[in-house]
Formats: sequence, structure tokens, C-alpha cells
Amino acid sequence: MSTVTITAADVNKLRTQTGAGMMDCKKALMESDGDFEKAVDYLRKKGQKVAANRGDRDAKEGQVIAAVTPDGKRGAIICLNCETDFVAINADFAGFAQSILDAAISQNPASLDALKALELNGETIENKIIDYVGKIGEKIELSRYEVVNAERVISYIHPGNKLATLIGFNKVDVDAQIGKDVAMQAAAMAPVALDKDDVDASTLEREIEIGKEQARAEGKPEEMLEKIAQGKLQKFYKESTLLNQEFIKDNKMNVAQYIKSADKDLVATGFKRVQLG
Repeated sequence: MSTVTITAADVNKLRTQTGAGMMDCKKALMESDGDFEKAVDYLRKKGQKVAANRGDRDAKEGQVIAAVTPDGKRGAIICLNCETDFVAINADFAGFAQSILDAAISQNPASLDALKALELNGETIENKIIDYVGKIGEKIELSRYEVVNAERVISYIHPGNKLATLIGFNKVDVDAQIGKDVAMQAAAMAPVALDKDDVDASTLEREIEIGKEQARAEGKPEEMLEKIAQGKLQKFYKESTLLNQEFIKDNKMNVAQYIKSADKDLVATGFKRVQLG
């Protein structure tokens, strides 16, 4: 144990620097002989220990937020998870999530791991998260990072910051209401792909197999199963691909038709949707 005198000012300085609790800061300084750099390392190690201890806990709360670059050509969504809604709605946690999103927007990392490796106020985001775990004692996880690049990207954050979407369009001039409507459609209806051709092969195979099994259970002849399954697949496209879904504000048209009704040359080129849970 240190024989160095630890003053209240020292403790407050470390607390301001790290955001850790007063008693944790005092103990860190005592264990580190008053060396601030070693004390910060001590607190980080404490955070790593807390993170390990809580590794089996579910972090299903948090913040899902999105933003678009000033030129409107790239959008990003991040999901920062925690264990409790009490932490998720805390202004400090929300600010931390926003700082991560700001870094993603300004530096354009290529992946989630690259985002975690970015520096934020002199430390990597990954280390900042470890420090935050030590500060609040909950599992914190940066679980999602999605990007859309297009001539024009529109973002939407559902009230409560638990769901966000990005929609990309092929033209710079996109009516704000059109963009918002399509982004909200993606939020509300949870499509699995933009259009029919964007559904991955494994999903198609699963849907066809399900369709066959349903038809078989209904007693349909084997030679008809493939045709019936293909018919069910068309229903799947209508319900589960964004451009083919019925437009929620007017079910007389699908989303693609709604876009064309506003601008015949406008095309949605991509989307991302992230939701807690």
C-alpha cells in the first residue's frame, strides 16, 4: 500500500479525467503510489475485470442512432448496448453513443472493428468502452455499425433511440417527405432486403422449403409442391422486401410505385435497419 499522501484534489483530478467513482479513484491512486498514469491503467484493468465478470450478462438495452455526412452521401448507424434502460436513457451514456457515431461519420471506418480502433480523446473507442464498464458496472457493447453510400442518404431514428434506418437514393434532390416516408416504412415493416434480387440464397431456399412443407402438410401432390412454393415465395417478396411491400400510407400501391409517383427517375438503391434486441 502506498505511503504517498493522496489529496482530495488528486482524487478529484483523476475522477474528472476518467469519470470513475471517488472511492475507486482514491484506491487507484493509493495502489499506484500517486502515479496518475498507473492509476488510469489500474482503473482500466478494473474495467476489464468488470467486463469479464459481466460477459455472460445480456446487454439488450442501449442506444441506436443514425446520422448522415454533411454532403448527404453517406449515412451510418451505431448500436451501443447496455444492460438496463436506466443506463440507456442516461444523458452521459447517450452522449457517449453520440461521440462514437460522430467518429464514424467523420472518419468513415470500414468495419465495426475499425470503428472500435478509432481514437476518441486520445484513447481507442474500445478502451473507452472498457473504462465505461468500470465506471458504471454494467456490460457495455458496441454491437452494430452499418453504412449506406449513395447520391443521397436519408436517416430516421424512431423516438426512444431503439431503432434507426438509412435509405439511399440515386439522386441528390430527394423530397424530404419521400425520404422520410420510405425510411419510416423500413423501420415499421422490417424488410429483409431491398428488392427480390437482394434476398440472399439461403433465405430463398428456406422459404421454398417451408412452402413445400406447408403444401405437403395440406395434402397437395408432390408434383405440385414446387409450383405452390414458388407462389408462396411471391407473397414473401411482397411482405418482406422493401420496394414490394404495400406502402403503409396507401396500400393501393407498393413502395416502389410510391417513389415513382413522386419522381419517375428516383430509385432507392439501398437501406439498413438496426433495432435493439
